[in-house]
Amino acid sequence: MYLLYNLVVHITCFFLRLTAIFHPKIKLFVKGRDRTFDTLEKSISKQDRTIWMHVASLGEFEQGLPVLEKLKTAYPDFKILVTFFSPSGYEVKKNTTASDIVTYLPMDTRKNAKRFLETVNPQLALFVKYEIWPNYLKLLAEGEVPTLLISALFKKEKIYFKAYGGFMRKALKSFTHFFVQDTHSKSLLGSLGFDNVTVSGDTRFDRVSEILERDNQLSFMEDFKGTDLCFIGGSTWPEDEEIITEFINTSQRPLKYVLAPHNIKENHIATLKKSIQRKVVLYSEMEGKDLSGFEVLLVDTIGLLTKIYSYADVAYVGGGFATGLHNTLEPAVFGIPVVIGPEYEGFNEAEELVDRGGILVVNTPMEFSNTLDRLITDREYLNQIGRINAAYVAEKRGAGIQIMGYIRKLL
Repeated sequence: MYLLYNLVVHITCFFLRLTAIFHPKIKLFVKGRDRTFDTLEKSISKQDRTIWMHVASLGEFEQGLPVLEKLKTAYPDFKILVTFFSPSGYEVKKNTTASDIVTYLPMDTRKNAKRFLETVNPQLALFVKYEIWPNYLKLLAEGEVPTLLISALFKKEKIYFKAYGGFMRKALKSFTHFFVQDTHSKSLLGSLGFDNVTVSGDTRFDRVSEILERDNQLSFMEDFKGTDLCFIGGSTWPEDEEIITEFINTSQRPLKYVLAPHNIKENHIATLKKSIQRKVVLYSEMEGKDLSGFEVLLVDTIGLLTKIYSYADVAYVGGGFATGLHNTLEPAVFGIPVVIGPEYEGFNEAEELVDRGGILVVNTPMEFSNTLDRLITDREYLNQIGRINAAYVAEKRGAGIQIMGYIRKLL
């Protein structure tokens, strides 16, 4: 089976190189990997002790970050390596100070895995959530390197639980321990005979909880919001924006609006601004202006949304009408109601908060309008919904502490 798997990986590599000629993102994927071994060989010596964490993309990096930060503090004599699979994660975090080295993970051929592990020589390997690469795992097990899967989430429909999933089930045997998000994942692994499983929860709750401890002050938001109630629409897509702008244009409620679209390209921001029939200011054009006189702020930059959420009385998280829901925990941690579109299946925290009543789901412009109207006019209801979210995040903290407790027994 390994022969067939390696053949498929090699064929995939060949076609990726062909596709890279025409596709900029695939080009980053391929060219970035061409530099990986050179980077590693310059950065890691034979005398170094290393800890390696692998993540797929940006979301998994954020999940691994609480553990990464604790590792860097607890083991200052180790070099910390983070590898990414996706360009969308690597390009954003390639200069992070949370690790000593950041690279792409070479494709999972036996030759690449052997060279990578000989170069890195990790004393500990951590994979985040879904990352299962059979050749790397096989060689880690053969080298008796402690290997953990953290913030793991297993679903019955995954290949491991199918009759034809024997090869991937075998790959799971390489893990020293699984730290899973929920009891369902533990039960599924138990059905395969694994008892080296701890339900630690999702490390993202540790990450978002840390947001409350930092300085979230933004002077422009204080000037813009004043004493008014404020609605924040974060990571919105056109389908979300159509519903939100209809409410902005028709509602008579005294409310300030901030929209931080997923797409901040100039033409999209211009189109969005034109669709709003109220006084609008762009973040990029607000210098020297009296922000209190504007009703809508369009955030045409990245990196500010989490802090902006701290000024929200109500938040809308985009993607539930489009490609997939964005991060609902970032606003929820501030103890405010969160509104989303109907497509949230598979996002555990959203499913749980919908059940608890902290996240409100809207399917139509009318539902959105009715939901916002009630939240704006009924302060007790607004506060009640917000308390549900704050309590939920606080309850789920602590995964990082459990994982670090286990690691301290290994290193």
